[in-house]
Amino acid sequence: MSLAAYRHTQRTAESPRQVEHRVFSQVTAALVDADSRGLSGPQLVTALHRNRELWSALADDCRSPGNRLPDSLRAGIISLALWVDRHSSAVARGEAQVTDLVEINRTVMEGLRPAAAAAAAA
Repeated sequence: MSLAAYRHTQRTAESPRQVEHRVFSQVTAALVDADSRGLSGPQLVTALHRNRELWSALADDCRSPGNRLPDSLRAGIISLALWVDRHSSAVARGEAQVTDLVEINRTVMEGLRPAAAAAAAA
């Protein structure tokens, strides 16, 4: 089986929550790596940009009329996306820490874990 076919199979076998968790994990790992290596400038901005793209996509989805999340949750995600955007700019300018972004992402990832989803449904 080719790598492309394997990746396609992996994506189709994952639930939306699993996909979100995986993407958050990848983006967060890039932030942690950039921070641990002391990156700055374009190398740091690349990781920040990927994180911004993720949060922007989440906010856009929450703004769509077909989104079935509760209004309060949608508003909270949009608010976090705006904070991520502002904080990312501060990090790029050297005025804030990447660790705050990592902590937010890890908190979201914890909520996306299958055990957390089962507990929330119970």
